[in-house]
Amino acid sequence: MTNCKQLALALLLGLSSLSAWARPDEGMWLPMLLKQLNESDMQKKGMRLSAEDIYSINKSSLKDAVVQFGSGCTGEVISNQGLLLTNHHCGYGQIQSHSTVENDYLTNGFWAMSKDQEKPNPGLTATFIVRMEDVTKLILGDIPGNLTEAEREQRVTANIKKVQYGATNGTHYGAIIRPFFYGTEYYMYITETFRDIRLVGAPPESIGKFGGDTDNWMWPRHTGDFSIFRIYAGPDNKPADYSPNNKPYTPKHHLPISLAGIKPGDFTLVFGFPGRTTEYLPSQAVSEIVDISDPAKIKIRTMRLHLLEQEMLADPKIRIQYAAKYASVSNSHKKWIGEMRGLKKLDAVAKKKDLEKQFAQWVSQETGRKSTYGHVLPHFDQNYTILANDITLTRDYYQEAALGIELLSYAQSYLDLAELIQKGNQTEQQKADIQAYIQALLEAAPAYFKNYSQATDKKVFASLLEMYAIDIADKYQPVALTKAMEGKKFTWAGYADKVYGPSNLVSLEKVTALLKMSPNAIKTKLLADPAINLLQSFNTVYYTDILPVFNQLTEQNTLLNRLYLQGLREMQKDKKFYPDANSTLRISYGQVEGYKPTEDVTYDYYTTLEGLIEKADMTEVPDYKIPKRLRELHVTRDYGLYALNGKMPVAFIASNHTTGGNSGSPVINGRGELIGLNFDRNWEGTMSDIMYDPERVRNISLNMNYLLFIIDKFAGAGHLVQEMNVIYPKADAAPVPRKEPVEARHKDNIFKTKKKTKQEE
Repeated sequence: MTNCKQLALALLLGLSSLSAWARPDEGMWLPMLLKQLNESDMQKKGMRLSAEDIYSINKSSLKDAVVQFGSGCTGEVISNQGLLLTNHHCGYGQIQSHSTVENDYLTNGFWAMSKDQEKPNPGLTATFIVRMEDVTKLILGDIPGNLTEAEREQRVTANIKKVQYGATNGTHYGAIIRPFFYGTEYYMYITETFRDIRLVGAPPESIGKFGGDTDNWMWPRHTGDFSIFRIYAGPDNKPADYSPNNKPYTPKHHLPISLAGIKPGDFTLVFGFPGRTTEYLPSQAVSEIVDISDPAKIKIRTMRLHLLEQEMLADPKIRIQYAAKYASVSNSHKKWIGEMRGLKKLDAVAKKKDLEKQFAQWVSQETGRKSTYGHVLPHFDQNYTILANDITLTRDYYQEAALGIELLSYAQSYLDLAELIQKGNQTEQQKADIQAYIQALLEAAPAYFKNYSQATDKKVFASLLEMYAIDIADKYQPVALTKAMEGKKFTWAGYADKVYGPSNLVSLEKVTALLKMSPNAIKTKLLADPAINLLQSFNTVYYTDILPVFNQLTEQNTLLNRLYLQGLREMQKDKKFYPDANSTLRISYGQVEGYKPTEDVTYDYYTTLEGLIEKADMTEVPDYKIPKRLRELHVTRDYGLYALNGKMPVAFIASNHTTGGNSGSPVINGRGELIGLNFDRNWEGTMSDIMYDPERVRNISLNMNYLLFIIDKFAGAGHLVQEMNVIYPKADAAPVPRKEPVEARHKDNIFKTKKKTKQEE
């Protein structure tokens, strides 16, 4: 009987392991490991490249055309003159920074008709990955196993610094070392960062943000979400600070663009820098997200968005000031709504619990497993129970409500300055540090106040503080807020007046006058400032009562997650595990396909300009307004050589596993050609950061046919298309004579299109 039970359990675990196999569509894979983990699967799905064509340190490869754009998006090089493509929403801040009421590039678009019209963007960077390296032994090799998590982290941090220094000393390269699988593995990325990035082109918002917040995270989609920049380099083709003498960067590889069209089942590869996923969380953590954290953050941001929208509709200046801020707040807000709903629909908590039951059974089979893993699940229960007792909720309200008020978040830097002065202003080094800090604040202030409305912020202040006062337990209320509420004539609007009126941090004039005082006078003024006092009161609660508990439990949960995932990998030996995203270069692959959001609805895999026009015609929603020029091109069917079968494709979906950070990622076909620009996920699939559902998760991409159509036919910037290596459906379909034939221009591409067999055709 015992043998029968053991056999049944073994079969159960075997079946569960098979069912847990990641589909080729699921996963964010390390480029350097594609040969051993993914190449065969990818080629079965239609990829004609080798793993080395994608990632190589010996020759140019796809990785050499992909950059981390700024600190949170992806971009790709599409010409031998450093032309860089990314999303409109990724370049939004730069477009906004060049916009004024008189020259509103957000509304009207911007196109540089020559290189001397391209606009520099101080602080914007484009970072290439030179190579990857497994440095696990170098980071963990000398660390004993009996250290506390904090002690281990100190040793790890020291080792990381040592390895980074050894890898980059004497070079212009950087090095990023990140933990994988909760710190059981470490990989180093050697980077090359370019600092002179100029804006080349952007469509008007009515194209680049078509659908706006109404369509954000949604499918079907018709958004022309792209912007174009150019990387400039010094005379040696290496990174350099901005100079009018810099030259366009000559890349190791740039992506050719295919306009041949797509069809269901076509292979798709997404290359980029996905930000953060947590696929291996225990059930308790998923429950916390679904029941506590997401609902709280959604509630707070709903109020912020409502207030900002009212102000932006009432004043064109505020609309420009808050356009990027509103988009940022809205993006996560809508994502969390979809994530929460998706996890509930998947019954994610129950699925996690089922896996934990299997894990517990597996652990119970051997004494060694019990001693290593037996405490993991019970300790998860204990820790998340503590977090659920107002710790998580208060943390979210501090970050979203208190710091969602611009005055309080801005005040943090000035509180830091006051504390720096208070520590000492005697030695030459102390004086130099203080002056450097003051100078940095002075230099940053004009840009900050350019996009700040005191009246708007006061309304946000009153509403968010009222929410905090109502929803957070009495023991976590800041003293300053409690005392203010005791006044007999207290109102939230009146309280805002009392804080903003005397504060020195609400206008450029006040801040400038403050920072020109002596350090001691600055300190005195700041420590008496009502905004600083309120922030200090919030910080006291957060840093005394919330963060220490949260950090302690997070530290414990990190170790538990490490052990849990280690055990899962041991239990499911046949499963290919991929590491969670952590803003490092990754590959995801899948195929073009539609999906069913509900039982009675089926979505196709593509959208067209005809569908866009229908949206624009059927409603007065501002998000669906379109430029007159676009409508004219549609009416006359003046699509040039970018249409397919008489129609203009706009966007398409595929089953690639993506997340934030993949915005702007290239979508590449099986031949290594650019076919799309990733810009979003479907709402039903936003839970893929936590649990992937192959039936519903889809990434949304802009079709390159539409992108080039907008550049050429809409904007009249065909000179940019001439820079690109465009592969047209027919060899003789080039729109205008080129300096060299398409075949010659294609020689520098490392990928040669294979001759099709009859069967392939």
